[in-house]
Amino acid sequence: MSTLGRIKHILFGRPIHSKLAHHERLAVLLALPVFASDALSSTAYAGEEILLVLRTGGSSSLSLLTPIAVALVLLLWTVVFSYYQTIHAYPQGGGSYRVSSENLGPFWGLMAGGALLIGYVLTVAVSVAAGAAAIIAMLPMLQPYAVLIASASVALIATINLRGARESGLVFAVPTYSFVLLLLVLTGTGAVLAASGHTEPLDNSRLGSGAEGLVGLAYLFFIVKAFVAGCTALTGTEAIADGVLAFKAPEAKNAAHTLVLMAALLSILFVGTSWCLQYFHILPMDFSEPGYRPVMAQLAAALFGDNSVFFYLTQAATALILFLAANTGFADFPRLSMFMARDGYLPRQLTSLGDRLVYQNGILTLAVLSVGLLALKNANTHGLIPLYAIGVFLSFTLSQSGMVGWWLKSKRRSWKKWVSFGGALVTATVTVMLLVGRWSEGSWITLVALAVCLAFFLRIKRHYDWLAKKLNVEERDRIPKSKTIVLLLVPRLHKGILEAISYAQALTKDCRAVHVTLDERSAKRIRDDWIRVGTQIPLVILESPFRSLVEPIIEYVDQAIAENPGNTVTVIVPQAIPKYAWQGLLHSNIATVLKKRLASRKNVVITNVRYFLE
Repeated sequence: MSTLGRIKHILFGRPIHSKLAHHERLAVLLALPVFASDALSSTAYAGEEILLVLRTGGSSSLSLLTPIAVALVLLLWTVVFSYYQTIHAYPQGGGSYRVSSENLGPFWGLMAGGALLIGYVLTVAVSVAAGAAAIIAMLPMLQPYAVLIASASVALIATINLRGARESGLVFAVPTYSFVLLLLVLTGTGAVLAASGHTEPLDNSRLGSGAEGLVGLAYLFFIVKAFVAGCTALTGTEAIADGVLAFKAPEAKNAAHTLVLMAALLSILFVGTSWCLQYFHILPMDFSEPGYRPVMAQLAAALFGDNSVFFYLTQAATALILFLAANTGFADFPRLSMFMARDGYLPRQLTSLGDRLVYQNGILTLAVLSVGLLALKNANTHGLIPLYAIGVFLSFTLSQSGMVGWWLKSKRRSWKKWVSFGGALVTATVTVMLLVGRWSEGSWITLVALAVCLAFFLRIKRHYDWLAKKLNVEERDRIPKSKTIVLLLVPRLHKGILEAISYAQALTKDCRAVHVTLDERSAKRIRDDWIRVGTQIPLVILESPFRSLVEPIIEYVDQAIAENPGNTVTVIVPQAIPKYAWQGLLHSNIATVLKKRLASRKNVVITNVRYFLE
């Protein structure tokens, strides 16, 4: 095994046999950390996004936080109900993309797929940026390194995912369940302190006044804007429906149970922490403010004490799950890419299953895109979240609309289609609200990105359709008769050349040895050596007054093509292979240059005849 192969095995593990694929599938308790970490982690920042709006309405508006959280939980269960149906209707996976494609049409399937792919990139970027913010809350001196921390986290999570689904589930289980437990303790502590009459003073300096005194429709729009800001709490809900095939059998049943468990935990945590934030008067800080802390860090400090063990445990668990929430993107982006690539809308390399039974090209693509976005937005969650929820809610809308179409196609009477219909109307309304309400914050960028994705998908599909048409064997097609001319490159005579001569003669009788000379002495030496060997292959010596080894060969190949337009020209390049890899740096391989230069010429084949140096 090569050194590179050994390093690969250390980092990513040894290859897994295809017959062991079922062992890599996930049970409910391991699937929850893999697929639900994004949704559960939104508890850490969704309340803050709502408070950023509510604080502009003065102290009286802060009491709306808990009612808005309850309304968002009701919307969550509507979406969950629809995806529960999708899982059972499409147990082969594909989620919103598959249900939209088959019931609404290919264009709407591409719309859902594009929205989700964008959403997964943003999932990774938002999650690790929020995780970096949680670390900075504990160690403020690290604030200048936010992008570096976030990017390193992406690289680490990508590496873990490249090791396989089962290993990633085991790695992510402890942080995810620790986060859930600590937030339950946090909420319980808040309830106990509230019952004893304890509260925190309100910091009026962080309140705004832009929305004070609003009445009627203006006040309603203010509430809607806060509701829309909190819709990030629902992101990640679709992940389980997209990855049904990652579950142990029975796949649909286990995926559905995981979905319901995720929704129940998210409902409890989100409403509980929102109530605590409201009761204890926790308000957001500006990201650039010295000593910056997210609202969840402020709440933990207020309830557990600023430097208590539970404060640091909560922050560590929050940082970990926010980092690991990116795993939802890594779990689903490659699978969704595979479905779309299989349909011809993305490069076929994304359908390749790697050594560890994961779609490694999709994982690497997601990592690169996420790091680029983090660098662009300086790892600031407030700059990323406005772009975040629009694509996800668009996919919610198309998925639920697709399920309405599925029920209509099945011609079965069921009240369930009306729930999906109502859910589609609500999520469509929220999508428009997100787009309009956050237009000035950059929500329009998501639309532009989606349009670019759609154009990209259609262009790739057009290419593959054209390629299939060109390569398709028709009845009139016959195997053509062909002749080949062999040009054997001879830099000097050595043992490797002797094997190349034997190979060239086996191919065809029309063989020519070609030597490029830079001076007359080398030409005479190669002529004498060639006569001594006694081969019947004629030797052609090409002069190179400009000292190029490649140009004379190119010109001679073109001449051979012109003389015999219907023949194939095979250029044989002998190559000595050294015993150690580093010794290859001491040798030149002209075949690489020739392949690039002759790539546009028809009927030209470049081949290496290797001679191994023992």
